[in-house]
Amino acid sequence: MGRGKFRIYLGAAPGVGKTYAMLSEAHRRVERGTDCVVAFVEHHHRPRTEVMLHGLETVPRREIAYRDTVFTEMDVDAVLARRPAVALVDELAHTNVPGSRNAKRWQDVEELLAAGIDVISTVNIQHLESLGDVVESITGVRQRETVPDEVVRRADQIELVDMSPQALRRRMAHGNVYKPDKVDAALSNYFRPGNLTALRELALLWTADRVDEYLQEYRTEHRVSKIWGSRERIVVGLTGGPEGRTLIRRAVRLAEKGAGGEVLAVYISRSDGLTTASPKELALQRTLVEDLGGTFHHVVGDDVPTGLLEFARGVNATQIVLGVSRRRTWQYAFGPGVSATVARESGPDLDVHIVTHDEAAKGRGLPTAGRTRLGRPRTLWGWAVGLAGPVLLTLLLSSVLPEVGLANDVLLFLTLTVAAALLGGLRPALASAAVGSLLLNWYFTPPLHQLTIADPRNIVALVIFVGVAISVASVVDIAARRTHQAARLRAEAETLSFLAGSVLRGETGLDALLERLRETFAMESVALLERGDDTEPWSCVARVGPRPIDRPEVADVDMPVGDHLTLALIGRVLPAEDRRVLGAFAAQAAVVLDRQRLVGEAEEARKLAEGNKIRTSLLAAVSHDLRTPLAGIKASVSSLQADDVEWSEEDRAELLATIEDGADRLDHLVGNLLDVSRLETGTVTAVIRETDLDEVVPMALLGVPEDSVELDIPETLPMVAVDRGLLERAVANIVENAVKYSPHGEPVLVSASALADRVELRVVDRGPGVPDEAKDRIFGAFQRYGDAPRGEGVGLGLAVARGFLEAMGGTVTAEDTPGGGLTMVLGLRTADGLPPSSTGVSRERTT
Repeated sequence: MGRGKFRIYLGAAPGVGKTYAMLSEAHRRVERGTDCVVAFVEHHHRPRTEVMLHGLETVPRREIAYRDTVFTEMDVDAVLARRPAVALVDELAHTNVPGSRNAKRWQDVEELLAAGIDVISTVNIQHLESLGDVVESITGVRQRETVPDEVVRRADQIELVDMSPQALRRRMAHGNVYKPDKVDAALSNYFRPGNLTALRELALLWTADRVDEYLQEYRTEHRVSKIWGSRERIVVGLTGGPEGRTLIRRAVRLAEKGAGGEVLAVYISRSDGLTTASPKELALQRTLVEDLGGTFHHVVGDDVPTGLLEFARGVNATQIVLGVSRRRTWQYAFGPGVSATVARESGPDLDVHIVTHDEAAKGRGLPTAGRTRLGRPRTLWGWAVGLAGPVLLTLLLSSVLPEVGLANDVLLFLTLTVAAALLGGLRPALASAAVGSLLLNWYFTPPLHQLTIADPRNIVALVIFVGVAISVASVVDIAARRTHQAARLRAEAETLSFLAGSVLRGETGLDALLERLRETFAMESVALLERGDDTEPWSCVARVGPRPIDRPEVADVDMPVGDHLTLALIGRVLPAEDRRVLGAFAAQAAVVLDRQRLVGEAEEARKLAEGNKIRTSLLAAVSHDLRTPLAGIKASVSSLQADDVEWSEEDRAELLATIEDGADRLDHLVGNLLDVSRLETGTVTAVIRETDLDEVVPMALLGVPEDSVELDIPETLPMVAVDRGLLERAVANIVENAVKYSPHGEPVLVSASALADRVELRVVDRGPGVPDEAKDRIFGAFQRYGDAPRGEGVGLGLAVARGFLEAMGGTVTAEDTPGGGLTMVLGLRTADGLPPSSTGVSRERTT
């Protein structure tokens, strides 16, 4: 009995129609005569899905009692006893109730497959185990029910069920996914357009990777070496020269012309490590290709054309982009070049683009670098071994080992020459070879103690010794210097990469930059000095290290930056080759200093502009909004004081009510003005305590009519870390604003729910709403949206609310209410040690 076939409908998000698609496939199979049963399908009271269950045989579920509640799960034994050809099993990632046959539903499915039953199942992309952290960072919800990726990847067929975010939100707004009372919360939390777009991209990318795996497996099994252009993969061949950036940009433009294009930049180096490529240029090209969405690859291969073609065929590339050769005309006598060879051997399945560039035919050249030094101690040891070593070896061989033989003597002297080369370089090795050849001739070559050689074979031996010694010394010296040079260039590249990265990241820490400079060059102190003109004394802008530096003359090294700025260092004198990197540090220090000053000036200008704006708005408010209630109070008081009018008790009560109402409005306006002043001066201090929302929110609603607000605060919400007074003022201002703009008879909904490590309080109105471009502007001081009439406040309520919430570490944002209106979302931190309970849509099982 063989294993059953496994088919999965993979959903980009809950509600896209996975279960509906699975049931549609079941009806098609039943019509063809296939024995198909419903092992477990959850329709979640969705009418269209429930209708699709009609006409399909359903295996009764198993009832399991757990904690005084009866749950139903798939009856695996009943399905195995029924032995259908195809079983429908919904929600593959579901966790079974304790007491079930298996802990997870995918384990139930494995039993059915092992019994030879074909299974059709469903799962959402957010339930894949490897994507749990990514989904949580996108949606703020941790998926408790997951399925291992390997279980899904083993499926014989995976079909993606997709839907645009706009279409899915319309389905939800029409009530086709959740119950009407859950729609607003779902649309405003998990099913935001950004969340749905990100989940959709995850599903598409995961499915594309799975398709690539299928394709690669098929090509391997059938030994297909020919390239199949399923999608454009463009390989860029880099040499480390400056033309690489031109090639990368050209390849990216080619990839953008086709959907799903991919760029792979590859540099092929020789296996011996010798290369003429510039490490700095390669680092720049790596950064460029990664910034443009491609990938960088470093491949080792002695034959560049062969390595490039093997790499291209290995990644199933469709095109190769190469540059016109930089070799001069006479250099083509040594061969056709990489570009021509690759174009000739690429075959009909791989297109090769030869791109012209400014470096064509200018010669390859070699990277220039200053002469590297091996260090004084090492050079002294090399001379000591090269000169004293042969003498000591002669004494040893003459007195202790006189009968070793000329051949062994030559090898021992050659060893000393190699050691001298390793330690001190070429010159000590040459000196060792010269001294060693003389000593060999005098003490070990007949006739002894004469600079003559009787046997011609000994002449050949000494000549070979000198030749080999010089050759080995040269190779060892070059290798040692190349190693030292490579280490130095790598350190320079890392330093310059750090500086370039700090520029791109916009870092503005001058002290951190100077500290990095001090560590790089092992200096004692570093200072950035500045003066206004040539007659003024120097002043220290920034300094690190124990020793003060007040002028460039006292420094061991100084690097001018412009006419009136210099970088001064104390500790040691730097060699000339280090000044290139030092110049880069100096230029970066000047840039950081200018940036800090520009930021400070911009901040000062912003504060002045805001102050002018607030003063202007305050004058406008005082001239109208504050005078309006004052005028009503004055008119009522004047009427009451009139001697020629007899007021009835009702009239007197009405006038007194007018005075009281005007005083209340003045008190509210003045209170908001004082709150804004406190926020502007930074004198608002929040006293954070653990608080229940159901204790604060009702107190904030005392200032609005009772029938104008509908309250929904679950008792299971976790406690929040807030200042009760500030939160009450913020909620009151936001609710008053919502009631002001809500139509008559449409109450404002105030609801709360827990989401990850925060609690969201939502104030929902059905008013005219606010366009997207104005959603952030309405939180500014003295801002009133649209045609709000004068006398309805000075536009400070939302500004005060945002200021108070931010002082407590909370947030407030404006969103559209589904169906029209505006929703204010207040984000509050949960109290430490009290994990939030799942509420709202997160309690429902998502499919």
